[in-house]
Amino acid sequence: MKIDNSKALRIDILPEFRQLFPALSIGSIAAQVKVLPSDAGLRNAMDVVCKRLQDELTPELIRRHPVVEMTKDAYRKMGQDPNRYRPSAESLMRRIALGKGLYFVNNMVDILNIISVESGFSIGGYDADKIRGSISFGKGRADEPYVGIGRGELKIENLPVFRDLDGAFGTSTSDSMRTMVDENTESFLMLFPAFENVGSRLEEALELSRKLLLEYGDVRDLKVYIQN
Repeated sequence: MKIDNSKALRIDILPEFRQLFPALSIGSIAAQVKVLPSDAGLRNAMDVVCKRLQDELTPELIRRHPVVEMTKDAYRKMGQDPNRYRPSAESLMRRIALGKGLYFVNNMVDILNIISVESGFSIGGYDADKIRGSISFGKGRADEPYVGIGRGELKIENLPVFRDLDGAFGTSTSDSMRTMVDENTESFLMLFPAFENVGSRLEEALELSRKLLLEYGDVRDLKVYIQN
């Protein structure tokens, strides 16, 4: 897999975060895309993944998944209860374990959700054209405004938060309405926070993303980047 060392996707990791998580890495994938309803091939791939994981996953295995456990431990370090504000990957995995499968949203979001349940990473998926200016990564503040997709007003204090010039636009619990991917999205950005060293798991998740986006996403100008 080719890693693009361009600084175009450089994210400003705030000092408070660097102190809490000295081994923090952020994987990024950026691509030009055409957002469409998922076709039969992608829907079938989702069904195959869901059926396999439903047979494999138990509440204990989900809790002990190295990447899920890493993210939940990060929440605790920030002073947040990870069972009250579950990381999105854990929520999706629990949904599959209960036999509810995955939602069909659109090709980009559906690909992201497959990668999330396969890898355990709580991935942010954004319309990059809705992000203003540079991106920073830090801890959510008290009373910081945030509207989560399907969740309404969400308290993001002590959650990991991506921000731009207009404020918070993403957390590992829920993406925001402001930067959500829809049928008009042309520039797609995926962010993979790795709060600790999880070996090759980040690279493996990025490689799976690359393969699925090329197979099902009709993407162009795809770039992969890891920031340490």
